[in-house]
Amino acid sequence: MCFSLVNKYNVAGPRYTSYPTVPYWNVDKFSLKQWKENLKKAFEESNTTEGISLYIHLPFCESLCTFCGCNKRITKRHEVESPYISAVLKEWDLYCNLLGEKPNIKELHLGGGTPTFFDSKNLKILIDGITRKAKLADNYEFSFEGHPNNTTETHLQTLFDLGFKRVSFGVQDYNPIVQKAIHRIQPFENVKKVTEQARAIGYTSVSHDIIFGLPFQTEAHVAETINKTKELLPDRIAFYSYAHVPWIKGNGQRGYKDSDLPTPSIKQNQYQLGKKLLADAGYYDIGMDHFALKTDSLYTASVSETMHRNFMGYTASKTKVMIGLGVSSISDSWYAFAQNVKGIEEYYHLIESQIIPVFRGHILTNEDLIIRQHILNLMCHFKTSWIDSDLYFEEIPEVLSKLKEMEDDGLLNIELNQIFITEKGKPFVRNICMAFDLLLQRNKPETQLFSMTI
Repeated sequence: MCFSLVNKYNVAGPRYTSYPTVPYWNVDKFSLKQWKENLKKAFEESNTTEGISLYIHLPFCESLCTFCGCNKRITKRHEVESPYISAVLKEWDLYCNLLGEKPNIKELHLGGGTPTFFDSKNLKILIDGITRKAKLADNYEFSFEGHPNNTTETHLQTLFDLGFKRVSFGVQDYNPIVQKAIHRIQPFENVKKVTEQARAIGYTSVSHDIIFGLPFQTEAHVAETINKTKELLPDRIAFYSYAHVPWIKGNGQRGYKDSDLPTPSIKQNQYQLGKKLLADAGYYDIGMDHFALKTDSLYTASVSETMHRNFMGYTASKTKVMIGLGVSSISDSWYAFAQNVKGIEEYYHLIESQIIPVFRGHILTNEDLIIRQHILNLMCHFKTSWIDSDLYFEEIPEVLSKLKEMEDDGLLNIELNQIFITEKGKPFVRNICMAFDLLLQRNKPETQLFSMTI
């Protein structure tokens, strides 16, 4: 990778799990009443055909990982489990009562926080409570995030028996110096144990998350981590760029200095090295930061161009409706976004008051819907087109003008009414999407809102 390109395009930019991105939501024109109306509309259009997705946020962790920017509550008090699960099930009741017809669940994902903070018996209460009021779609997919240090065989067996067939383990890096910096001491043996247990039980997809650009991390550390990962050959790998966002309250990233982080050029070298090692091991580059073996469903979805991206990341199929349960969860009706309150006590209060605990959101305009589709196309398929007049918008000439320099740099090809991202351009997909982001172009932030793109 040319260092001049890294320096040129290493700017702050969104990761585009949504469009519009959260800082550009028009919260002043949003209301809970509108959210309910939009959700019901989308649900009626799609429940019987494609079903819905559920994301459940389980925020508790026993210790703080300093690389993490997620919403969490650090505690060793496990008596917090039952009240939280009770509140989530009450929130689900509120949505089921609103929707009327039984939801047809296509996808369900447990994220956090640390889902495996919860005892397996409590997770069973949670999932039984969810499915009791729903139907399961054909070929439904249940998945969860597991911490290798506290995911037990009982966790794995209990969730498998409840329908979970995919699990993701957070690895990050195996080097002790890096692990100490990010407060995530996690031996390879722990990851090996849970990976092998999951496969023995019958999980069809095991994923590992690896991060590059961490404090004190070198290219040798990345190579060591990926070489160890190759011994276990997980079905898919998320090879994430570390997002340095120390201004987000409570994420622990002020525990080390900016100078402790790899420079942008070193960070890009880490990515290129990791990408080569993964390719050598049989992994295919299927989307920003994501790699999979040919046997994995995400690879199949990539080839068939059915892969989708939402607040849960990349998924193997699309649903118009995604309902987020729990603190800070974000829901998506395709026509609108809605985010839950972030404080646990406020969340409990609203649930007990029989109020869906949304505190902000955005109603998508026709322009938003068009731009959203282009960004989804670029993020999931590395191409987009406005041959279909429904995807044309007036600012296309301005977008192409912004992309011309990227084309000259070999990052993409502009053809008649189409754009194709080149192999060279894949690491810069966020930058390419930013050219389509009309809200960002019209109102560039005066302070940094996003992590750097490289």
